[in-house]
Amino acid sequence: MTANHEREEAAGAAPPSADVEELGRAVKEAQYRHHRALDTRLAEVGTTLAQWDALRAISRAPGASAHELATATFQGDQSFGTLASRLAARHLVERRPGRGRRIEHRLTEAGERVLAAGRTVTREVLDASFGPLTASERAVLLALLRRVGSPDDAP
Repeated sequence: MTANHEREEAAGAAPPSADVEELGRAVKEAQYRHHRALDTRLAEVGTTLAQWDALRAISRAPGASAHELATATFQGDQSFGTLASRLAARHLVERRPGRGRRIEHRLTEAGERVLAAGRTVTREVLDASFGPLTASERAVLLALLRRVGSPDDAP
């Protein structure tokens, strides 16, 4: 019995009815649907989800290293390096030497335009997906996902 389950029983609450495997699968299904819809719609503005996410990460942390950006985009260093090279070849990002072996990344004007177009697309897709939820339900869902995704609570 988990500590949460024990607390719920001690508080008189009924045990949770959702099986954790079912819950995990539901989260994965939602993510899969989002990724498919986003990839399809982002293609219309000339990018992919992985590219747009990299542009977003670079925008949030101009001058960040490839390793920092790989971590921010849930990729390995080599995968992010390959992606950043493709973005640089399309003139969407600049890669400059930093201190030591560090390569720093910044968006170009073209990268800013693709990022902005992608933001419009992602907002539309996610608004449609989360539209059935009220603002307070979305806030609760976000808080719960942050709580279970917190590195401090990792098993």
